[in-house]
Amino acid sequence: MLGKQQSKNYPWVVVGLLWMVALLNYMDRQMLSTMRPAMQGDIADLQSATNFGYLMAIFLWIYGLMSPLSGIIADKYNRKKLIVGSLLVWSGVTFTMGFATTFNQLYLLRAIMGVSEALYIPAGLSLIADYHSSASRSLAIGLHMTGFYFGQALGGFGATVAAKYSWQETFHFFGLIGVGYAIVLLFFLEEKIISKEKRGVSEDGFRFKKLRSILMNPSFWIILFCFAVVSLPGWATKNWLPTLFSTSLGIDMSQAGPMATITIAASSFLGVLMGGILSDRWVQVNIRGRIFTSAIGFALTIPSLLLIGFGHSVLSVVASAFCFGVGYGMIDANNMPILCQFVPAQYRASAYGLMNMVGVFAGAVVTNVLGKSTDEGNLGKDFAMLALIVVAALALQLFLLRPKANEESS
Repeated sequence: MLGKQQSKNYPWVVVGLLWMVALLNYMDRQMLSTMRPAMQGDIADLQSATNFGYLMAIFLWIYGLMSPLSGIIADKYNRKKLIVGSLLVWSGVTFTMGFATTFNQLYLLRAIMGVSEALYIPAGLSLIADYHSSASRSLAIGLHMTGFYFGQALGGFGATVAAKYSWQETFHFFGLIGVGYAIVLLFFLEEKIISKEKRGVSEDGFRFKKLRSILMNPSFWIILFCFAVVSLPGWATKNWLPTLFSTSLGIDMSQAGPMATITIAASSFLGVLMGGILSDRWVQVNIRGRIFTSAIGFALTIPSLLLIGFGHSVLSVVASAFCFGVGYGMIDANNMPILCQFVPAQYRASAYGLMNMVGVFAGAVVTNVLGKSTDEGNLGKDFAMLALIVVAALALQLFLLRPKANEESS
């Protein structure tokens, strides 16, 4: 185990191993967003877009409520075990969804998935942050985040696979893949061995004064607000962009799903590469380099949201979605590295858990709102209105976030 950790390349092996977990994390939650047409013939309650919004949102509410606790657990316990265990549970849930026959069964399974998937992100990101220094942290985390984008893209093929086989077989197949990969992680993923003092674990166990320390940090509240704001369009694109593409362009969901998710995934991949490399270099000469890089990403999403909402041609909606993905990727690559500039290492998983909770709650709200907008025929307009609040977050980030130290001394 020590030999692996001492290897110069193992920090990047960790990124690669967790990249696949991130892919499975988003693929399993995302594919439901495109499978409503295939499932509503067997489960009549899914014929209502409002009900479907409730089904998507319950995952987010449970996921959000679990996120702070997940961060606390990740700061105290072995993160490898948390990652492997959570992957096993949510993959089992995905497999079991193929047996669901009622809306209530799906609702319960989505809630359980919210609990299990919430355990992953704070543990995974803090593990990567511990393995990488400031010279590579943004790029490492950014590359890991591309796993979420690719998972989102593959999830977009849920309707395509279901159309060829069945929605039940689709859930069974992808659930079994996750169970198999959990076994792979047992052999190849290792916890980062650092001192108990650095991780804030005493012999008396975890102390909840960590949360008090985090919440008394004014900069953390700004980071929290900006994260929540960008989560609104982020979750909107994950859960409703395929539907928007289908209605705006008048195409079937089996085409709209892959078109929407692949566009976002490809552009976000480009964004995290640009944002990760730029940020890691910029921060070496300017302590606000990560903040400036993230701000560029925020600026790109503003016109993109307006064009996504009001566009009615393939070129306009795909180009604007691509621009949004680039900006969102630049932001994603720098959320955790910016947090590292303001929060000490032993608090980072807990702090990110709080961020994840607020971001997911924002996603739950926007998912419900856009479900009702879809039924009323206002999805495009309400999508575009999300640009307004992003302007406020951009201003706060640029004018108020001023780190005093780089990651190494935090």
